[in-house]
Amino acid sequence: MVQAEATARYIRTSAQKAGLVLALIRGRAVNHALATLQFTKKTVARDIEKVLRSAIANAQQKDGFGGDVERLFVSACYANQGPSQKRVRPAPMGRAFRVLKRTAHLTVRVAERPEKVAPVSTTGEGRAKRARGSRPSKAATGETRGKSTKR
Repeated sequence: MVQAEATARYIRTSAQKAGLVLALIRGRAVNHALATLQFTKKTVARDIEKVLRSAIANAQQKDGFGGDVERLFVSACYANQGPSQKRVRPAPMGRAFRVLKRTAHLTVRVAERPEKVAPVSTTGEGRAKRARGSRPSKAATGETRGKSTKR
């Protein structure tokens, strides 16, 4: 199973805002995640899309990659807080307010889904299946005809 990750550092957004968009794509197939990011209105979605495309490219370069991008999914994505730039904004009566311009480090990890192998059952081959939600027949449960003994 191939795993790859990509990181973008010092992105000019807060980690909390980036985390909202990252939660949308976590656990999804990469094509579905790219479509989601393309139609997300948040500005940070463009930066996350670049990081996701980079992670896909990193996975394609790894040894052992099967060549099928359809099997890749976003296994993990998170935003860590980067350094904040401190700025001063003038306030009334000679005072000053401090403004924090936050940054974030975005990380996206993709992995390849294992191929699904259907198990072959050898025990119940000749048995007929009943319809979903229906009750088993009386013969199968051992009930006999006649009056019940409950009173």
